[in-house]
Amino acid sequence: MDTFEAIETRRSVKHFDADYEMPAEDMRRLLSLALLSPTSFNIQNWRFINVRDRDLRSRIREAAWDQAQVTEASMLLVLCGDLRAYAEDPWRYWRNAPEAAQQMIVPAIENFYQGRPQVQRDEVMRSCGIAAQTLMLAARAMGYDSNPMIGFDAERVGELVALPADHVVAMMLVIGKATKPARPRGGQLPIDEVVFGDRFPTVT
Repeated sequence: MDTFEAIETRRSVKHFDADYEMPAEDMRRLLSLALLSPTSFNIQNWRFINVRDRDLRSRIREAAWDQAQVTEASMLLVLCGDLRAYAEDPWRYWRNAPEAAQQMIVPAIENFYQGRPQVQRDEVMRSCGIAAQTLMLAARAMGYDSNPMIGFDAERVGELVALPADHVVAMMLVIGKATKPARPRGGQLPIDEVVFGDRFPTVT
């Protein structure tokens, strides 16, 4: 499946084949592709919890308003982010770059994030959102369906996955084999309502 088709056919699916077991190599392939997602300053601040324990999944389902997809999908990923990734040996993010680039970029990382908790949190959300889209499109290209989830108690899910204090949960993502198609698209806004040239139109 080419990229255009994956984008056009990706839908948020709610019903999955609970008996289907995704091959380990497919899981690894999906997660390896997620690691190619871009992050600001290459800080790679996303963290992926691949929840496979059935009892844990059931408890997460309780924290997600009993949504069946949490336990029925082949994969349940909790996408989290490390708020302090910028300060954790940032030289490693640029270890393969020329020394001149390292000397210029690495000091700028801490200067940008230090003392700016909202920016740190926003960066996690951006990074996880980009990674989620990478995962969803890769899954579609591999013949799987997916659904991004925000309908859950993030604090409770964080407790269940032993989230460190300096991390935050961004979303969950389920991937598997659909048993029912997605509902028809609810209605896309026209392009001229959401895309503008240069600046927002002047309101008169």
